[in-house]
Amino acid sequence: MTTKTTGPDRLTDEQLNELLNLVKKVDSVELKLTIPDSTRRSAAAALDVDPLNAQIRQVFFFDTIDLTLNKAGVVLRARRIQGRDGDSTVKLRPVAPDDLSPELRKNPAFGVEVDALPGGYVCSGTMKGVATAVAVRETAAGLRPIRKLFTKEQRAFYAAHAPEGIELDDLLILGPITVFKLKLAPRDFNRGLVIEQWNYPDGSRIVELSTKCHPSEAFQVAAEARAYLSGIGIDLSGEQQTKTAAALEFFINEARAENGGNTKTRKSPTS
Repeated sequence: MTTKTTGPDRLTDEQLNELLNLVKKVDSVELKLTIPDSTRRSAAAALDVDPLNAQIRQVFFFDTIDLTLNKAGVVLRARRIQGRDGDSTVKLRPVAPDDLSPELRKNPAFGVEVDALPGGYVCSGTMKGVATAVAVRETAAGLRPIRKLFTKEQRAFYAAHAPEGIELDDLLILGPITVFKLKLAPRDFNRGLVIEQWNYPDGSRIVELSTKCHPSEAFQVAAEARAYLSGIGIDLSGEQQTKTAAALEFFINEARAENGGNTKTRKSPTS
């Protein structure tokens, strides 16, 4: 199994054993924690967050009005990133590493990662690409086809895993989500942390704290991070939220309300 959730903040012994076996087969592990909105300010103070150091990002997703791709475990995303090139990704989750071909695993543009959070984890495979900020913006404005945001390898990966008959240029453009990302170097913790605040158009937000590590270090880093965060008063027992799921739900509900279920909303040009 590659996706597990339990609650609120503990895995069962069986899940821990499965996770132990899984991390031996992936390229990286990212440990994540959602910060409850009620404790956001105190957490920021405890972590000595300076918002002026944050990097601004815009995140777009692509799917059908019925979220057919998401239901099939396929996630398409593009990002504009302040001060650097943006990117595009085609992600498959959950994924079983043993089911992936050796050729795919050797591709430098492809990676397999476990995202672990209190009470759950998911394994995903991601084909990455570079996209300029201008290209992402023009695509979002409907001035260029969606397919041109993605590389030949990404399009092939999409075609191999997306439900049949769903072309890239027929997808809805969902977004943007404005994201503030800040890298932290805590004084009393020997690893870097990343804090992201996803700001949804209705005023809601998700604040996530994370750190990446090599698979061989995952359990040790998780224990050390838990001890550190608990020690500075960070709440580890709050409800865990998925940023992507919240974004897709928000924009699809908005599209349905505005267009009566019209699947051609903001369709990409084909030229």
